[in-house]
Amino acid sequence: MKATIWHNPACGTSRKTLAILQETPGTEVEVIEYLKTPPSAEKLAQLYRDACIAPQAALRTRGTDAVERGLPEADDATVLAAMAADPILIERPLVETAKGVRLCRPQEKVREIL
Repeated sequence: MKATIWHNPACGTSRKTLAILQETPGTEVEVIEYLKTPPSAEKLAQLYRDACIAPQAALRTRGTDAVERGLPEADDATVLAAMAADPILIERPLVETAKGVRLCRPQEKVREIL
């Protein structure tokens, strides 16, 4: 099974999720460091739709200026555009497999799609 993780190596939860993926037999892991290679607004929209969450639910507010910018109350298009332009606003890690997408907070959520 292929698994793609949008990863931040500085994040403990992201590292633990990546370790679960790497320890799962038969899993081919693609790692995208999203701060270096941010997903497009369209890709983010697809990921959140597949995860059944609103973009606002995946907005990183801790350590960002998201609240000051009014993003938690903004419409989907505004939030997605902000995330694509400033990927620090993306809560991590996101994992996509053939079984679905999860925002893996806590990291054990990744097991739902393995």
